[in-house]
Amino acid sequence: MALREALSRELPAAAALRRELHALPRVSGQEEPTLKRVLDALPEGAVEHVAGTGAVLRIGGAGPAVGMRGELDALPIAEQTGVRWASVNGAMHACGHDVHLAAVVALARAVAATGAREAQPRGAHTLAPLLVVLQPREETFPSGALDVVASGVLGRHRVHAMIGAHVQPVLAGGTIACAPGPVNASADEFRVTVRGAEGHAAYPHLIRDPVLAMAQVIVAAQQLVSRVADPMVPTVVTFGTVNAGSTPNAVPGEAVARGTLRTMSRKWRERLHERFAQVVEDTARAYGCVAEVEILPGEPILVNDRALAVRAGERLREQGWTVDDELRSCGADDFARYGEVAPSLMMFVGVDTAAGLHSPGFLPDDDAVGAVAEALLAGYLAASPPAVGGPSPGTSGTSGARRPSSDAGGVSSSGGRTSRAAGPFEG
Repeated sequence: MALREALSRELPAAAALRRELHALPRVSGQEEPTLKRVLDALPEGAVEHVAGTGAVLRIGGAGPAVGMRGELDALPIAEQTGVRWASVNGAMHACGHDVHLAAVVALARAVAATGAREAQPRGAHTLAPLLVVLQPREETFPSGALDVVASGVLGRHRVHAMIGAHVQPVLAGGTIACAPGPVNASADEFRVTVRGAEGHAAYPHLIRDPVLAMAQVIVAAQQLVSRVADPMVPTVVTFGTVNAGSTPNAVPGEAVARGTLRTMSRKWRERLHERFAQVVEDTARAYGCVAEVEILPGEPILVNDRALAVRAGERLREQGWTVDDELRSCGADDFARYGEVAPSLMMFVGVDTAAGLHSPGFLPDDDAVGAVAEALLAGYLAASPPAVGGPSPGTSGTSGARRPSSDAGGVSSSGGRTSRAAGPFEG
């Protein structure tokens, strides 16, 4: 397999790039230095800046493309790994984005080096052009993926499939999850304000206590999970912050709580919002208070295209990986936005680490770069025409995608660097 061999040759340099990116992370909205370094490491291609601090780079000529995401941003976490290449700027790649970016670069370079030709039983086939999506602001809301989709760049490049992979310490090393259907939950934020009547703590009969009412609201809301939601539908109601008052001998006039609502059912998501507001308002009223509920819709449910998941899983098994086709979680990822405009596939790559995601001690070893790259390769091959074996990409399953403009494969500049579409994909 020429493409896999080419990928293997790129991995040492990719591991070095990963360490470089890890040492100099940038938080959401400030990713320009990371973007420049990654673009410098990528092969030549047509670059288009999108979503503020992001960009896409096309490798290949005309025709429908396969999109592949790498996340640029880090988290505002002080690193505690102790390695010599640890970050010291107060930010940290504590969610594996450094690994993902290095893996995307390795695969992109391999695709360019081989001219995206892959040996098949009846000869070599030209695979789809690759659109590298360097996405900013994955860790914040509104998300970078939302802006990438809104820009129309995926439609202009006729992206007929989006591929992503994410390190996941709940899986053992050597395992890649590639499950069809919903794999991550929708994630919506709420803010609850309970208002009562303040007063002296020694005279509770003369006040309406919003703190007590809020405590009952928090307890009552949990019944939405245990007694209202279908037990076959994952549902999460979590209160993350509660704030009220400033002194121990006075009852405040209001209490404020914030949290998250999550589920894997589109229909129940809407109903959950309604029932949550009803429970909060009715419970507060029972304690003589008034509640106001605000819900901020966040990321949608991340749904893996069944055909892509099956094909990618078959390829991974052929290469000796253990494939988990059941892993799902109520975590959320803005990669779900891409699934609203094209078939998409998000894989989860097992890494052996003691610390979990978003922890100051999270540090997958360099082998994770190769594992993520192998997952992305399987997804890319699964989404390319010779592997699909059905209609040509772009003729079906591309809801929301638009035909590209005439300059989709043209010339643009990136920070003084002129890029052009590489030749091997022409025709």
